[in-house]
Amino acid sequence: MTIDTPTDDMADDLTALLGSRICHDLISPIGAIANGVELLGMSVQGGSAEMALISESVAAANARIRFFRVAFGLASAGQMIGMAELLSITDDLSRGSRTRICWSSGASLPRDSAKAIFLALLCLETAMPWGGDVTITAEQGSWSVTGKAPRLKSDTALWRALADGVTPDTLSAAQIQFGLLNAFARNQKRRIAVQQAEDRITISF
Repeated sequence: MTIDTPTDDMADDLTALLGSRICHDLISPIGAIANGVELLGMSVQGGSAEMALISESVAAANARIRFFRVAFGLASAGQMIGMAELLSITDDLSRGSRTRICWSSGASLPRDSAKAIFLALLCLETAMPWGGDVTITAEQGSWSVTGKAPRLKSDTALWRALADGVTPDTLSAAQIQFGLLNAFARNQKRRIAVQQAEDRITISF
């Protein structure tokens, strides 16, 4: 019996399928909890501070799962995603956060582009723990994701590795998006460019 060694593309697809499966299995129970919280909110005790905290937490978890489904899930060739859905996800993600996300494009886009954009957002998140403004722009088939904030917490070596197309062996679980973005860009035959300034970081691809 022979065992085929998985190629890099196969391994990436399996990783994406795993992300899709986890998000798919979690989104239904979280949605059910949200519905239950909404029903409780209609009761006499619905206006309590405890209920408000539970409601906010469920909404945040739901937004995060929807975001992860795009960032870590499988993006098939030719599959599109509407801007209304993307805006809904990023608006819900920003609600209650100190980070604001603004899109310059109003058109639908390929799901693989949305995946790369969301991975870039996760990369910027590591550099913006105190919040800030993120702008997503499209120009002639390329995308730029810019994070701007008065204070940045930037790991120079990590950003240099992203720009060089290298995945460090020392990546932690909190930094996995850097490796996934590099792998995705390599498979799509795109080059990632990183520009850093004192108050901003731009990822282009």
